[in-house]
Amino acid sequence: MTPRIRPDLESIPAYVPGRSFPGAVKLASNETTMGPLPSVREVIAEATAGLNRYPDNGATDLVATLADRLGVPAERIAVGCGSVGLCQELVQITCDAGDEVIFPWRSFEAYPIITAVAGATAVRVPNTAEHGHDLKSMLAAITDRTRLIFVCNPNNPTGSLLGKAELEQFLDAVPEHIVVALDEAYFEYVRPEPGEDLPDGLELAEGRRNVVVLRTFSKAYGLAGLRVGYAVADPSVVVALSKVHTPFSVNALAQRAAVASLEAANELLARTEGVVAERERVRSALLDAGYDVPASASNFLWLPLGERSTAFADAAAEAGMVLRNFTGEGTRVTIGDPHENDLFLAFATGQGRALAGIV
Repeated sequence: MTPRIRPDLESIPAYVPGRSFPGAVKLASNETTMGPLPSVREVIAEATAGLNRYPDNGATDLVATLADRLGVPAERIAVGCGSVGLCQELVQITCDAGDEVIFPWRSFEAYPIITAVAGATAVRVPNTAEHGHDLKSMLAAITDRTRLIFVCNPNNPTGSLLGKAELEQFLDAVPEHIVVALDEAYFEYVRPEPGEDLPDGLELAEGRRNVVVLRTFSKAYGLAGLRVGYAVADPSVVVALSKVHTPFSVNALAQRAAVASLEAANELLARTEGVVAERERVRSALLDAGYDVPASASNFLWLPLGERSTAFADAAAEAGMVLRNFTGEGTRVTIGDPHENDLFLAFATGQGRALAGIV
């Protein structure tokens, strides 16, 4: 007799990570190309001596360091196994079977998966023609079953950014009993335009008890392989998150590395300037070559190639670089080192133009 497994799991897709192969230039997973700083690597090496012990389940040192850096009380901070782990915990603490989770689409591909696994109903709200969130339609999608709304800002995979004023207006219109998660995994790559007010989730969460801010050490801090992120929320939400948190899921190396990274934050975040400069250089070259490339506030670019996306990504793989394909919608290209970006541009402005339908 075969083991009994929930039958609804057959209809739930597994998360598919960015692929790679030996020797490929990987521009698929929005990773930073630079590893941890030497000082952070030293802390990680030292921490291996204590791996016979369980990690601190409350991540006390990390929470205290975050509280000091962010200027918020420690009781408003929760740490998780990457920000995606906290996304899953938010669904668990807000939803019963049949409750609804609203999110823009396309957005982070984990949202519908973690919603379905919890037995909740995913409500996808199509993005605007400019590839950004349609906040009015998201508000219109709220029902008496809505329990959670994800707002990915900047959005993955389109790179779009909501402004502070429109986000404030949206948050004020959402009923106070509905939790809104501001997923700011790419916050460190945001650069405001002249005269533009930066949409900072921590400021927006002040006075709004239903707003949760999610950030991560995976991107700008270069710790994707250690899986550590954090949430800033009302203390009642933090307590609820602790009740569904998988014990010891934020390992000891991750905790120590995150603290060391925060202590070297200025040096680490200075690296983002190079990524932003490359982002604008690559986008400019693609625009000159005839591509439609929306402005990006993240460490990647979105090519809305529609039905041409698969052929484009497959040909890029044959040319030695791995991109992230979203079949029938578009291709996401991570900003890498300059020589990696040059390799991509050589493909995109050569063979790729015909595949993208540019004549």
